[in-house]
Amino acid sequence: MSNQRVASRYAKSILDLSIEKGQLEGVFEDFKSLAAMGKGSRELGLALSNPVLGSDKKLKILKALFAKGSSPLTLSFFEIVSRKNRENILLDVAKEFTVQYNLYRSIQVAEVITTTALTEAQRAHLVALVKQISGMKEVQLEEKINPSLIGGFVLNVNDRQLDESISSKLNTLRVQFAQNHYEKQF
Repeated sequence: MSNQRVASRYAKSILDLSIEKGQLEGVFEDFKSLAAMGKGSRELGLALSNPVLGSDKKLKILKALFAKGSSPLTLSFFEIVSRKNRENILLDVAKEFTVQYNLYRSIQVAEVITTTALTEAQRAHLVALVKQISGMKEVQLEEKINPSLIGGFVLNVNDRQLDESISSKLNTLRVQFAQNHYEKQF
């Protein structure tokens, strides 16, 4: 079974358990910080997937990272995963937990790439557009700046992309001009 499927199942179980125990927000914060740690520190991912390190050492690393302010349910989950020697999928579980949490809370995460920072009016317009596309109640915009777009924006919502950038339109025109319909072809 692929790591993604296993991570999805583990994430679903901890989500359901945290909802049942009333600790959803605490567990979400723990998994969000685990995902951020994994993204910011390559060494953590290598340590968790290292077959030479024993499960007990990996569990000590996790307990040291989450010693203060973490949910007891999260620590229990880490112990269960450690007993099953599945620490290598914890970062995938953290990412998948965030996805499932957003679905549960009806939150749509969208990425917008622009050439300059968005104004409040532009942000409100994009949020309304994402709500219309996704049907979710709340929208979290991840804003990125890329000056090579020249102007306009690129909006990514799940697997859909709305490319309204000037550079994209110039490339389309370049392709159209390359196909000269008026010149006789041999």
